[in-house]
Formats: sequence, structure tokens, C-alpha cells
Amino acid sequence: MAGTGAVARRTYGGRSAGERRAERRERLLMAGLELFGTEGYAASSIEKLCTHAGVSTRNFYEEFASREDLLMALHDRIIEQAFQAVFGAFEDVAEAPIRERFTRAVRAFVTTTASDPRWARVSYVEVIGVSNAVEQHRIAWREKWARFLVAEAERAVDRGEAESRDFHLGAVALIGAVNELVHHWSMSGGKRSLDDVIAEIVRVATAAVTAP
Repeated sequence: MAGTGAVARRTYGGRSAGERRAERRERLLMAGLELFGTEGYAASSIEKLCTHAGVSTRNFYEEFASREDLLMALHDRIIEQAFQAVFGAFEDVAEAPIRERFTRAVRAFVTTTASDPRWARVSYVEVIGVSNAVEQHRIAWREKWARFLVAEAERAVDRGEAESRDFHLGAVALIGAVNELVHHWSMSGGKRSLDDVIAEIVRVATAAVTAP
């Protein structure tokens, strides 16, 4: 009987404590996406997030140390998906000319991060200037992207498509240009086509790698 009681305490409604906790965490992430992505980080208190998610503030602090922690977890989710999409795009056209490789990779990045206007707002607006911790988080992602782009530029050198040089500053500049252009597009309300934005980013990216 003691064993049966222990099982009963660990499960509720057919779900384990771990499953219920994972569901609460997911609801908080979805609340963060909705509120940060529509009303903004500054306007979204922990109490408001908890109400939207249908959880208690105690549940919140069981999953996240702070609103910043929730914001960074949400940003991680978005950018990790974008990173994997870009990596997959480069892999799919590994032997193609540089312009085609960049076109596929840029399209993968843009269609992932801007597929939902809330994702775009979190990625390009709400993570900027929140706090030192969030800035360090954002910069760490920027450096990861920069290393990834430098590696791709160096592969272009190996193929004879570019001259060897230090590509790091160019990679950082490209990341800034991409972020601004995608944010501009996401906020334009359809005034610019996605293909126009992708073409412009590809021109900038190709020039950043192949310019002498």
C-alpha cells in the first residue's frame, strides 16, 4: 500500500510531476512569447505572465530565476531554431556557388526568425538593452554566429571564391545588417517583399566575403 500511495503522489490526472512541471514551463514560455512579442518586455510583469500562463508566481520561480531568465530562454529557443535552419541550408547546397549558398541560408534565417511577428520582436527588439546579463547573452549568440560565418567565408577561400583575410569584423557587420533589415521588413507591414530583403542581404553578405 505504501508503494501505491507513493505512485499516487507522483502522478495526477495520469501525468507525472515532471510532466506537469514541463507543461507549466511551456505555458510560461508561450506567455512570454505572447506578451513580450506584443506588449513588450517592460510592460510584462511576472504577475501578468503568470496570469496569462495560468500558473502561480511560485511556479514561475520554480522554472525561471527572473523575467530576464524567461526572456533569454525564449530568445534561445528562437535563435537555436534559426541556427539549425541556416546550418541545414548550407549543408543542402554545400557544393553550390557562394551566392546560391548565401541565398538559401539567408532565406532559412529570415523565414525562421520572422515567421511569427512575435518572434521577430523578441529577437530584434526586446532583447536589446534590457540588462547586462541579457546583453552578455545576446553578445554570446552574436559571437557564435560570427564564428559560423567566418568558417563559411574560409570555406569560400578554399574554393577560390574569396581572398584570405580576417573575416571577423565583416561577420559582425553582416550580423548587424541582417538584424536591421529583417526587423525593418517585419515592421513594414508588407511594403517590402521578402524576396527583396533576402536579395539585399545576399548582396551585402557576398560583398563582405568576396571583396578584396
